[in-house]
Amino acid sequence: MSDTQFDARERQAPAQREQALFARLPDLLAHAVANSPAWAAQLDGHEIGSVKDRADLAKLPILRKSALLENQRANPPFGGFLAGDLSLAARVFMSPGPIWEPQAPGLDPWNGARSLHAAGFRKGDVVLNAFSYHLTPGGFILDHGAIALGCTVFPAGTGNTDTLAEAVEILGPSGFVGTPDYLKVLLDRGREQGRNMSSIRKALVSGGALFPSLRAEYEAQGIAVGQCYATADLGVIAYESEAREGMVVNEDYIVEIVRPGTGEPVAEGEVGELVVTNFNSLYPLIRFATGDLSKIISGQSPCGRTNMRLAGWMGRADQRTKVKGMFVDPAQIAQIVSAHPEIYKARLAVSRLGEMDAMTLAVETDETGNGLPERIAATLQEVTRLKGEVQLVSPGGLPNDGKVIADEREYG
Repeated sequence: MSDTQFDARERQAPAQREQALFARLPDLLAHAVANSPAWAAQLDGHEIGSVKDRADLAKLPILRKSALLENQRANPPFGGFLAGDLSLAARVFMSPGPIWEPQAPGLDPWNGARSLHAAGFRKGDVVLNAFSYHLTPGGFILDHGAIALGCTVFPAGTGNTDTLAEAVEILGPSGFVGTPDYLKVLLDRGREQGRNMSSIRKALVSGGALFPSLRAEYEAQGIAVGQCYATADLGVIAYESEAREGMVVNEDYIVEIVRPGTGEPVAEGEVGELVVTNFNSLYPLIRFATGDLSKIISGQSPCGRTNMRLAGWMGRADQRTKVKGMFVDPAQIAQIVSAHPEIYKARLAVSRLGEMDAMTLAVETDETGNGLPERIAATLQEVTRLKGEVQLVSPGGLPNDGKVIADEREYG
């Protein structure tokens, strides 16, 4: 993909872009209904042929991840939402839940190239990809985007930090993609070992918040770090540009901000739940509620891109939250409680420890010994795949506010 290809579409007049997107929508809806029994049921009774603008789109029902999960459990693996033969999928993934996702055909099926280009990646760059390639599409999302852009990818995956530090010194990658925290872990480990880590000059991060202090630390080391907002279901929805003023919505997505728990769009600038419609003919997601909170930033970006901008990730519409790039769900906390009869009630607090996410699971219990904290901590790691501390409190000691997961991080 050339710079010219990006520039032409990124600088379209907003009305022209909007008109072009909605001109494609009736065909997508017709295709989904004709080829997917779940979409036929979801859109039954709606005039899909007359959807020509945002007001029409807002009349269609929301699809929430919880409903998708229920459909997939009742009719595995895709819940009837696959709008084509499985042979058209390049890969199949299983994200936590489990949620099944097919990889659509094409060179850049998750629309990652545009976000990498905005972060300064160009043809010929060598990119260390530290997202996971195991089970989920995480690693493949920007892997495909980088290849489409003409980059060479080192598929590092997660973990093995000592090995990756050695690889940076030998291979000399110019770019990094991964979670915001892990870039620091990798750089610090390499320097502890006396390795040359100076080749990395640009990064695109996702899967967690890029806190201002951490970005400043990277910039002080000469590393320009952009961030993008992506999900396993949809791909790269929005990305930062060099202006660093919000996130520009990616091409080929229709983004709405709705009042949490409803499908009603909110006024521009009001915080609400992010709802996305993609144009993936194999696995269309129409008015798909991400569960994430954001808002639209008025005006256009100073960088010259004309698409709408989002304020970025502003929390969860529900209590499901992202820790070190992994979602933790209230259902997982219930699973931990069920595994330990000694626990009456539990509450997970997510905070920051230095520049890293940290978890503390507070549990109400009468027990004080017998290695209970260690056993609960082991279950916490087994269920969430993340390490956390365990704090024992007396019965009645947790707040009576209905929260199972409390995100206590400051987002600047």
